[in-house]
Amino acid sequence: MLLGVIADDFTGATDIAGFLVENGMRTVQLNGIPKEEIDVNADAVVISLKSRSCPVDEAINNSVAALKWLQANGCQQFYFKYCSTFDSTAEGNIGPVTDALLAELGEAFTMVCPALPVNGRTVYNGHLFVFQDLLSDSGMRNHPVTPMTDSSLIRMMDAQSQGTSGLVNFQVIEQGSQAVTERFEELKAQGNRYAVVDAFNAEHLVTLGQAAKSLKLVTGGSGLAAGIAKNWVEHLEDQSDAKQAGNPAKAPTVVFSGSCSVMTNQQVAIYKEKAPHFAIDVKACLTDESYSNQVFDWVMTNIESEFAPLVYATADATALKAIQQEFGAQASSHAVEQFFSQLAIKLQQHGVKNFIVAGGETSGVVTQSLAVKGFHIGPQIAPGVPWVKSVEGELSLALKSGNFGDENFFAKAQSFFA
Repeated sequence: MLLGVIADDFTGATDIAGFLVENGMRTVQLNGIPKEEIDVNADAVVISLKSRSCPVDEAINNSVAALKWLQANGCQQFYFKYCSTFDSTAEGNIGPVTDALLAELGEAFTMVCPALPVNGRTVYNGHLFVFQDLLSDSGMRNHPVTPMTDSSLIRMMDAQSQGTSGLVNFQVIEQGSQAVTERFEELKAQGNRYAVVDAFNAEHLVTLGQAAKSLKLVTGGSGLAAGIAKNWVEHLEDQSDAKQAGNPAKAPTVVFSGSCSVMTNQQVAIYKEKAPHFAIDVKACLTDESYSNQVFDWVMTNIESEFAPLVYATADATALKAIQQEFGAQASSHAVEQFFSQLAIKLQQHGVKNFIVAGGETSGVVTQSLAVKGFHIGPQIAPGVPWVKSVEGELSLALKSGNFGDENFFAKAQSFFA
């Protein structure tokens, strides 16, 4: 193993794994830290955690444990992967986890690079944009768990970490990787621990990837993965058939949507026009123990439809606010997650093999419930969203961050079935 990635949620893990495979690294994703010996034949290993919005101490402990496993298995460089919209609060978890990883590695400096230009996430003069909008003006300002009300990466990082940040602006980046490395040294000499880097095109990411050679720890979104992978190209074996291991097969399929992002709302609306669909009743999730059985019966009645049946908790900002006010944000979110967990287990037991899931939290719950230890990474459905197949070879999943993919994502995912 050359590169070890610690991802703060499941969809983020498949996101970066897909980019690594696309750029020549044989990659396996592990769901959590292996508790027993596991034989991994790969250039890169991605460990997916559920640490984005859990208590800070839990996020730190799990992330450091993942780092130790990757070190013990010979990884030479480490990558802390978080969302391209920097999902966090003033308490963390991005800053505290970064500090803990630096301390464990005995390092004092790293870079902060959430940019993913292919999906409209860009950084300009240290401010994060979602397409044409500042992060704080985007749909992320209404996120139910980590509402993003600031766009300055320097302010956000400094608020939740032990050190200070400095900027590597695009003018420096466009002078080449040597200029970036020199700027890193300037920032370190000034006492900064974090380099916030501009990036609004693929060329910037390639340059930053080259400059990252000097760093033991890199932090960011998945966009930088392409540049990082290119650094290792001379060490890689033939990778031409690597994606074949993750190809999905035609089999009973279901679509789950737990995200309330702007794009997922659009995707659900488009897909409902062609596929059988079932809107989850949050009150029933909270009060009716047999509710998942009722929805299971509905799914199985529709499982042979031309397009896979959709079960969704997706709601727009107004409806989501009303649900949270009536039932409580944490209680309603937990109830919906438990519902998806119960439903996924029942469907797997009755022959459903393919799960298309929208939402990071929902994807994590479903994957854990299905007891999948790890994935082979397959072809990308959309940038950052590959099909993956369980290492046991029985289940295929498409795990999508809320705002990823185009409006036709759910149908497009099913076009890959062999």
